Amino acid sequence: QVQLVESGGGLVQAGGSLRLSCAASGSGFSIKSMGWHRQAPGKQRELVAGITGGGSTNSADSVKGRFTISRDNAKNTVALEMNSLKPEDTGVYYCFAVLRLNSASVWSNYWGQGTQVTVSS
Repeated sequence: QVQLVESGGGLVQAGGSLRLSCAASGSGFSIKSMGWHRQAPGKQRELVAGITGGGSTNSADSVKGRFTISRDNAKNTVALEMNSLKPEDTGVYYCFAVLRLNSASVWSNYWGQGTQVTVSS
């Protein structure tokens, strides 16, 4: 069974930094892309940043220049370095992976349990 386990959330003052990490545990699968979504209170979940196995990245305009996504394909991990944090970055951050089990023929989305990030003003 595949699980995505996140770590690194917390409370930080505006202008501060946090690093989120996510590891896909288990065996017998391949990962196409990984990344992070977030959901602020009362808002829909939105893509923060994603990265493919080849290292191509995309990110929301609101985080460009402040957040950096990276991935270790050998370890099946993805990290999000968040700098110059703003109160509007507050929310639950969810790791995701587009993944295919070796026993399956289709790619599916897998999600972590979420980690809270709170930025105080």
